[in-house]
Amino acid sequence: MHGTGVPLVTPFDDAGAIDHNRLATIADWLETNGVDFLVPCGSTGEAPLLTADERVHVIETVAETTDLPVLAGTGHEGYEPTLDTTERAAEAGADAALVVTPSYYGSDDAALESYYRDLADESPIPIVLYSVPKFTDHTLSPQTAGSLATHDNIAGIKDSSGSLESVQRLVTLTDDEAFSVLVGSGSTYAAGLAVGADGGVLALANVAPERASAIYRAHEESRLDAARAQNTALVELNRAVTGTYGVAGVKAALELRGQEVGEPRRPLQALPAEERATLESILDAALESTAGR
Repeated sequence: MHGTGVPLVTPFDDAGAIDHNRLATIADWLETNGVDFLVPCGSTGEAPLLTADERVHVIETVAETTDLPVLAGTGHEGYEPTLDTTERAAEAGADAALVVTPSYYGSDDAALESYYRDLADESPIPIVLYSVPKFTDHTLSPQTAGSLATHDNIAGIKDSSGSLESVQRLVTLTDDEAFSVLVGSGSTYAAGLAVGADGGVLALANVAPERASAIYRAHEESRLDAARAQNTALVELNRAVTGTYGVAGVKAALELRGQEVGEPRRPLQALPAEERATLESILDAALESTAGR
């Protein structure tokens, strides 16, 4: 995987069921706005709140809608359900599986390395590691990722630590392998690309796909100052939809951009009107400051 990926939201209807028509519309809108691959059933897609069957149906809808590569979130807390969902995702059209580090029992890196190796041995599609300490309270070490990168069926990592040092070390330790390092923080996207990352999976790209994609294009064209400037202009928006408001903020921002996605699934709640107004101001400022860049 390379370029700008989107951990796309999962739209729900008024009854709380997945709205597959809206999902297809969003996938098409994102593709039209220049992103390079789609990531259904990630953290921003409320994957922990979906049943295994719902995940597979979401992946199937996205794969049927887009011509872009599909990196599907298939990770659960246990090995067997993760392998089962990964196998079903492959049948549904996924090109690779994004597998979050199991966290409930506090497994260490030695246990996680064994887990990922066994999974990669059995998976019909490539595995992409997913380190997201914000939600799991565990950071997969660059050394462990570097060791796993030698496996023929482990294709990369999404590093959502927000640490540029971590990205640099991952790039260095996996440089000799066919292994993609993907930045998981929209605020450090241009910096990550500058130190050798292959792309990113950015919640920010849901609400500003054309702007996030422009960062990668500018980098590929060696317009590094333009990439940094574009990224800098999006930092406050990224902070709002990831750190401050989370999934509710992403969904509210998408609604403000004309994409109907419904409310988050319980126990998450929709963004209150006052905070929605604040988010709208941040969104408008970001889109205006990046226009034409």
